[in-house]
Amino acid sequence: MPRRRSSEPKPSLTIEALERQNELILRCAGEGIYGLDREGQTTFVNPAAAEMLGWTIDELIGKPQHAVIHHTKPDGSTYPREECPIYSAFKDGKVHRVDDEVFWRKDGTSMAVEYVSTPIRDEAGELAGAVVTFNDITDRKRQQDALERALTEVEQLKERLQAENLYLREEIKGSHNFEEMIGESGALAETKGRIEQVAATDATVLVLGETGVGKELIARAIHNLSPRSERPLVKVNCASLPSTLIESELFGHEKGAYTGATAQRVGRFELAHGGTIFLDEIGELPLELQAKLLRVIQEGEFERLGGSRTIQVDIRIVAATNRDLTKAVWAGDFRDDLYYRLNVFPVTVPPLRDRKEDIPRLVTHFVRKFSVKLGKRIDHIPQQVQQALQSYDWPGNVRELENVIERAVILSTDSTLRVDEALEARPPVPGASGASGASSDRRTLDQVERDHIVSVLEQTGWRMEGDRGAAVVLGLHPNTLRSRMKKLGIAKKTGAA
Repeated sequence: MPRRRSSEPKPSLTIEALERQNELILRCAGEGIYGLDREGQTTFVNPAAAEMLGWTIDELIGKPQHAVIHHTKPDGSTYPREECPIYSAFKDGKVHRVDDEVFWRKDGTSMAVEYVSTPIRDEAGELAGAVVTFNDITDRKRQQDALERALTEVEQLKERLQAENLYLREEIKGSHNFEEMIGESGALAETKGRIEQVAATDATVLVLGETGVGKELIARAIHNLSPRSERPLVKVNCASLPSTLIESELFGHEKGAYTGATAQRVGRFELAHGGTIFLDEIGELPLELQAKLLRVIQEGEFERLGGSRTIQVDIRIVAATNRDLTKAVWAGDFRDDLYYRLNVFPVTVPPLRDRKEDIPRLVTHFVRKFSVKLGKRIDHIPQQVQQALQSYDWPGNVRELENVIERAVILSTDSTLRVDEALEARPPVPGASGASGASSDRRTLDQVERDHIVSVLEQTGWRMEGDRGAAVVLGLHPNTLRSRMKKLGIAKKTGAA
């Protein structure tokens, strides 16, 4: 028998051998592969596909593929067969690639998949079905979702840190009143004792006291003595914010929450996460926001304005007011359940008239403070100045005293502190140590206060508001000043500013 030359072609494989070879390749492939006829019936399934789907090959052959493994969308809604890209392949003759759908396993669980549906044609060139190759991307999808959540959390943390940094820079720029608790009086010592009792706990504190007594100082002391002292103390004055903006300021807002909300904003509660939030003048909080604050106290959660995502916060709340909240509750202006939540541990700050023995120390402190600030050297405070200052009732409390000392430092022309003559001439207040209940004493107190307010009004040209107005000099809110003027019978001069 003659030998075949090496250059002669080898006999080709039979069709049957090629089919067996192709089938072997498909069975060994790591991807899931199955075939469909024009009716959508399964004609072929490789072992990888059967294993991923949890069915046996025999259970899948001849079954309608869509009804068995592809009947429902990722969101749980029904997946109509006519919308399925797999069926589209043997209708339009195009290859369809999908990277975010689910197949359903025999046990009813879903599997995230990416797949390619390729049309196949018969010998006549007619569309006869499709071959589908798919991969289980459940783990990849889970990792991708985890990464996206992590990136979102990082972005939110970045926003919060940026906002916190901005807030703290503004705090550093601002001058904090009452840097120290100045005084050794019994009334102040009692307040200090209350602070020490509650500081180390996480209890909500309600600070009570007149305007100007230093309620913010109490909140700062509670925060500084607490385990949260390394985190920020965030301040909010509920009376100074317009009612239209206070919700956004407290709770933040999402982009587009209202006209002008061009970017997402982190609220004060988020800024205070891990620390303390000080809600000054809490009695002025609008009734419609009190329920939202109550939820923060009870559950530690809220939603931003215009948002649906619930935000969890870990904060301590210190609130303050100069109002009688029980009367506000009776009048229907303040929720009783919120009042009880805030009034867990009340701390009352005594007015300056009840601790006049502290005035000399406060005067010395403020003189030093403003001498440095204003570049003056004042090292002598006459005894008669101290006596004059102690004789006054200080309706504006420590804040009013601070403003008077600042003005006195400005006006002093040498190293001796000089207060204005009107204040120096004040007569001592009878019964200033506490017996102010007698009608004669009360009339004297009212007269002292009236004379001082009139004096300040004359110095300011009867201007009540603004940086140079009488309210600032006296350390009072303009509305409070108007109320006192009405009570004391002080009428605004005709033609005054």
